[in-house]
Amino acid sequence: MTNDDGGPTRRWTIRYEGGTIPLTRGGRGRPLVLCPGLNSTQADLAELAALLRRDHDVVTFDLRGHGLASASDRYSFAAFLGDLAAVLAELRRDGTVPVLVGYSLGADLAVHHASEHPGSVAGLVLIDGAVPVPEPFVTPDVLPEFRAMWADMVERQRAARGTARQVLLTAGQILAVNVEIDEVRAGILDRYRRIDVPVTMIASTSMAGRGTDGHVARFNRNWRAGVDRLARAQPRIAVHRLDADHGLVTSHAAAIARIVRRTPTVPGGR
Repeated sequence: MTNDDGGPTRRWTIRYEGGTIPLTRGGRGRPLVLCPGLNSTQADLAELAALLRRDHDVVTFDLRGHGLASASDRYSFAAFLGDLAAVLAELRRDGTVPVLVGYSLGADLAVHHASEHPGSVAGLVLIDGAVPVPEPFVTPDVLPEFRAMWADMVERQRAARGTARQVLLTAGQILAVNVEIDEVRAGILDRYRRIDVPVTMIASTSMAGRGTDGHVARFNRNWRAGVDRLARAQPRIAVHRLDADHGLVTSHAAAIARIVRRTPTVPGGR
């Protein structure tokens, strides 16, 4: 099989905690791992991956319960972090030290992994995630809306069952992970201080959408305030803001790929 740059594409599966994680690798250039977020799959990131393969050796994969990965009886931040660690351990077998690009939850996983495993990555690119927001998103006043939104999402996702875009989590499991993400982001600035590789942040300006009704404006203010907070606390981090919502990985894939190409890395990735 070939990818968009004409080179070969390899697909294989690794086993972790009794489950399976599918990987895809293709392209030419410096190695890069693209980590999806909650409710997203490597198939959802296909356009961005194809653009990056023009000048990167790109590895994509699915987190447990997503895409072609196996289901699990444990969906938590720690469990997803273990999935990422298993993928990077697989790549280290041939000496690969990649740029790690994470989207949404994948960005938070990237920050945690890099802070705990010095020397395991050559650089980080964080796409609309790992933002030290001043306030949590999942609060009692919005809980009914979130429950209804995720129940509706799960119902719509049934049509994707058995495909590369399936998500197997229940609405309750999605809620629990989002509560965890709020807790993780409350202390994530500490993690940034332990990272010794170049970091680039790509953030949307309207994460929750363009509307001004309900909680949208408050969520967007909270997100922008978190990005500003990170820029002040860590001026070494390159921050890029895109006029987009949280779907920027598809709506602004070309712009993201251009930023990734300019991302500095530490020497030694292969």
